[in-house]
Amino acid sequence: MQTMPKKYYVFFTLPTFIAFLISFFIPFLFGIYLSFTKFTTVTNSQWIGISNYIRAFSENRDFINAAIFTAKFALVSAVLINLFAFILALLLTQKIRATNIFRTIFFMPNLIGGIVLGYIWQLIINGILIKFGVDITYSANYGFWGLVVLMNWQMVGYMMIIYIAGLQSISPELFEAAKIDGANAWQILKGITIPLVMPAVTICTFLTVTNSFKLFDQNLALTAGAPAKKSAMLALDIFNTFYGRIGYEGVGQAKAVVFFLFVGLIVLLQLYISRRRELEA
Repeated sequence: MQTMPKKYYVFFTLPTFIAFLISFFIPFLFGIYLSFTKFTTVTNSQWIGISNYIRAFSENRDFINAAIFTAKFALVSAVLINLFAFILALLLTQKIRATNIFRTIFFMPNLIGGIVLGYIWQLIINGILIKFGVDITYSANYGFWGLVVLMNWQMVGYMMIIYIAGLQSISPELFEAAKIDGANAWQILKGITIPLVMPAVTICTFLTVTNSFKLFDQNLALTAGAPAKKSAMLALDIFNTFYGRIGYEGVGQAKAVVFFLFVGLIVLLQLYISRRRELEA
């Protein structure tokens, strides 16, 4: 019974492997190739070397500004989302009434599409700022913090569910033993809860960092990069380059490759640090 499934490994994995090749790997390799060409369609391309990469960084500072803006946003969002999600998870794993109702309420914003959320929060924020004679596109700082608020409102509930699962996997006997030994709430949190919930921290940090870097639809709906592309994030800048300027398809593709490498490096670094913290804990 244990050896029989081995005969069918290829049979069951081959369709998924073929779908992976067709839908991701081959287009990914083709996209890298197109970043070194001047093209209007995928069948009409001319090899030009690294010219697209040079143009991506040298013609204007939009791409660099978008990278800086995105990195700042990802850092702030990842910290705040995980902090608020962990606090909510701690509160909703206590013996209080209606915890399931609160969990559902906090999770619901994650079910709303990004474009819809962007326009909803644009109305809310502009409704507040209009009293001061400005709107969210008046300054890039307004757009930055508007995106942070939107991202937190959408993602905190999702991360909270993961933290709740991590907290509930900790044996209650550990807390009881710590209380018998005279540990206070802070000592229990620092010495037991946080170390044992580190796998959940790794997962949540990975998800918040990657989602923050890839943010597109919320950015498009909330500010569309205004004013003067100062609040444009990397995904929006790549979109505007590829579709907004004739003859810049190759430059947009080059930016997409750089974006992939940049995010991949950041995520690998984050996973390395988080895994080390897990082992230390």
